[in-house]
Amino acid sequence: MKKYEKIKDNVTRQFVLTIIIVFCLLVFMITYIFSSFYKSSVKDIEELGASNLQSEAAMIENYLNKSMDVLWVTADTVNYMMDNGASSKEILEYLTAEAEHQSKEVDENFTGVYGYINGEYLDGIGWVPPKDYEPTEREWYIAAKEAGGKATIVQPYLDAQTNTVMFSVSQLLSDGKSVVALDIALNRVQDIAESMTMNDKGYGFIMDSTGLIIAHLDKSQKGKVYPENEEQKKMLQQIFDNKKENFQMSIGGEKCTIFSNQVLNDWHVVMVVSDTKLFHDLRKQMMIGIMITVTVFLIIVVFCLISVLRINKYQQKENESKERLDRMNTNIVRALAYTIDAKDRYTSGHSQRVADYALAISKRMGKSEEEQKIIYYAGLLHDVGKIRVSEEVINKPGKLTEDEFNQIKVHPISGYHILKDIHEDARIAYAAKYHHERYDGKGYPYGLEGENIPEIARIIGVADAYDAMASNRSYRNALPQDVVRSEIEKGRGGQFDAEIADIMLEMIDEDKDYSMCQLESNVKNILVIDDEVFSIKTVKNLLKDVPDLNVIGATTKEEAFKALEEQNIDLILLDLIMPETDGFELYKLIREKYKIPVVIVTADKRLETIQKISELGIDDYLTKPVHSFVLKEIVHGITDSREYM
Repeated sequence: MKKYEKIKDNVTRQFVLTIIIVFCLLVFMITYIFSSFYKSSVKDIEELGASNLQSEAAMIENYLNKSMDVLWVTADTVNYMMDNGASSKEILEYLTAEAEHQSKEVDENFTGVYGYINGEYLDGIGWVPPKDYEPTEREWYIAAKEAGGKATIVQPYLDAQTNTVMFSVSQLLSDGKSVVALDIALNRVQDIAESMTMNDKGYGFIMDSTGLIIAHLDKSQKGKVYPENEEQKKMLQQIFDNKKENFQMSIGGEKCTIFSNQVLNDWHVVMVVSDTKLFHDLRKQMMIGIMITVTVFLIIVVFCLISVLRINKYQQKENESKERLDRMNTNIVRALAYTIDAKDRYTSGHSQRVADYALAISKRMGKSEEEQKIIYYAGLLHDVGKIRVSEEVINKPGKLTEDEFNQIKVHPISGYHILKDIHEDARIAYAAKYHHERYDGKGYPYGLEGENIPEIARIIGVADAYDAMASNRSYRNALPQDVVRSEIEKGRGGQFDAEIADIMLEMIDEDKDYSMCQLESNVKNILVIDDEVFSIKTVKNLLKDVPDLNVIGATTKEEAFKALEEQNIDLILLDLIMPETDGFELYKLIREKYKIPVVIVTADKRLETIQKISELGIDDYLTKPVHSFVLKEIVHGITDSREYM
């Protein structure tokens, strides 16, 4: 499960990292695309505003040109009449008729035609000037003189009586003294100013070069002269400097875009729009676009997460299956190793210990998890060839004859041929074949030396030699730790690979309590729980000829738990029928505190009882009357197999 959790964590980290990277790329993409889109759209909106304003300016310019064209026709006619000797009366009659015609037929805002002709003021609408009125001092006359015969626009003014902004166009006649002028009410210009908006956003106004407001959406502003405050001063400076450009500035604490355009005689057409209103729809569309993009991204993440969870679920099942298979393989290998070690009653657990030592060495050598597993299996199976050696030779307490020793020396070859076809990794078979080779070439069965010996066999060789010295033999008990260390050190570079021997020496030096050894005593304690003393004596009698077994009896639950607390119990034989409680209930109480193997002893052979024993996970059972060979095999099988747990 730890391996699966590690894989799951890696998958989760990879998924989270992928989502973060995708999110960052998405943010970058959205930022780039929407930023480009926003800049492009802002530019388009500004160009549209400038284009609209240019159209409005063109309308005003056309209107002014129209008035100048009308004046030019009038001036040309008066010039013709003067050249042909027409009297002042005749010219006045023409001006009167022309004023009426222009206001009715041309434009109602053309309010009158007048002039200073042949030294006399003539007015087409019949206005009689006061006695102190001097035409040559009026702005319309002065402007015409300065224009030198070209039609010119006179600076606008506000009519106090009508609150109408008026302006005049005037032209010097061919005699160089006479001037004809046309008065125009700027009502049409006011209409244009009121229509100057961006989709009903913002406001427009028209002013001349002096800052006089000629027309404004807010009619109360007409006739005022800007600037009246600091903001207006900055705005006018920008308008006069930029001519036909748009610009941005803060007005009333709000950022605004200002469009301006210049028309005849330095008039300026201006439109002011709040950026909040101007770009409101654009920003709204962008926010909707971003929300849609984020929503789509979240939906994708959810679907990816669901997929990852499903993959993790399937991966978990697959890994659990692999782990179950690995456990099963390991258990099979352990069972095979147990079968081999079971032939030698003096070295019980030897293969398991060798496997443990070899695994510890491989970890210190930096081997991968897969390599560690192979080395561990090799340690368990290195002596599998002993299955071909007779028990008499294996368990002989004295010195072996040459023929008997030759039988022992054959077991690496036997092991190789047993293992070569049962595992896909050939190193396990090689470990069995070469684990008795020596680094100096004096080993068996082939006399290989140095690096010619497979590394896995060199590792197993050190672990095997160590356990041979640190465990009981038929002719001696385990050697003291300092003796074992000395022998390993002596064999460094001779019997053993020096590098691997050094690792073993490190392990020995770290083992302060000498825990890496077989216990001095191999005695197994068997606890028999039965309310009948006779049954306990029967078990003792049946097992009396089995070496290294100590049978302890308990007739009550209290005696049983006292024995469990005081003794190191290896196996419990529990009678099913007890006066205080049945064996099943007592088994449950024992299991709450101890993990000792339990065998139920019962005369009840019904299928229901056997099934319940299996359902409770009880290790095995014996039926009464107990047969000696069955009892011995169960005790031997369970106690010896615990070495491999």
